[in-house]
Amino acid sequence: MLSAASRRPVASGVLYLHGFNSGSGSPKAGLVRAACARLGLPCATPQLPHRPRAALACAEVRLAELGPAPLVVGSSMGGFLATLLAERHDLAGALINPAVAPATLVAGWVGQRFDNAYTGERFAIEPEHLEELEALTPAQVTAERYLLLLGTADETLDPRRAFALYRGARAILHPRGDHGFAALADYLPAILAHGGHALASPRLAGHQSAGVPGETNDRNHFG
Repeated sequence: MLSAASRRPVASGVLYLHGFNSGSGSPKAGLVRAACARLGLPCATPQLPHRPRAALACAEVRLAELGPAPLVVGSSMGGFLATLLAERHDLAGALINPAVAPATLVAGWVGQRFDNAYTGERFAIEPEHLEELEALTPAQVTAERYLLLLGTADETLDPRRAFALYRGARAILHPRGDHGFAALADYLPAILAHGGHALASPRLAGHQSAGVPGETNDRNHFG
């Protein structure tokens, strides 16, 4: 019997959504762009605002540029936003260490200030940020549409919570992988296959990220 993923149309493009306080210049965003370029596949990796509703609105605009059935990929908080888009538009999604009930995490950050290494923006988490996350959090999801990529040593989010919310989704565990999921290049073929595309090589030879100099992953920027 065909799986739910195999019955979906081939992805018309890829939308990658970065995590909280990360950016479109992050290593993971660069890897996704490079993989899509090899396939000639339209790709968008927008710089998202830090406020959830504004980030979702930005993602909606870029999603509309990618044809009738894009694959939505998201890391950490971007995985939360990718879930909202996938549910709203009946799309396939690939989620990398996704934030589950992120309001619970952000509640401890209210009043805290952050600096974004990719944009230079400085901002503080306000109570309204928490309220927006609570209002957006879905009670349930259609698990069959998702591919989960989870690091077993995630120091920021408990992968068991993702297993619970997305029960029934296809899941790939990266042994000893942390929240930054620095081994993303090795899993890009699986991500793109979830959208019906075949990436020949498991690693993009010679690719270097355009992110913060000296970085090997986005762990300090929550994905």
